[in-house]
Amino acid sequence: MILMIRKLGQKGDRLNKIWIKLDTFDKIRKFIDITCSMDYELDLVSGRYVVDGKSIMGIFSLDLSNPIEVNLSDCQDIYPKELEEFKVA
Repeated sequence: MILMIRKLGQKGDRLNKIWIKLDTFDKIRKFIDITCSMDYELDLVSGRYVVDGKSIMGIFSLDLSNPIEVNLSDCQDIYPKELEEFKVA
């Protein structure tokens, strides 16, 4: 198994956070389709767990009954408009 560690907050790093809710399989599938087309990295955080936001296996390992924090690195937007439908109010 390979463990990948990425340091956040380095000079030039830009980190934006939003909260989303993925409570149905259709939402998860659509979220994966959208995130796989993005050029920047995003991590999903649930409690102490951090997974790749483009990994369906990673997403299913999270507690999906609660909102999930999305960390977008090097994203020029505050948050992408494509993720608006998943955003928690």
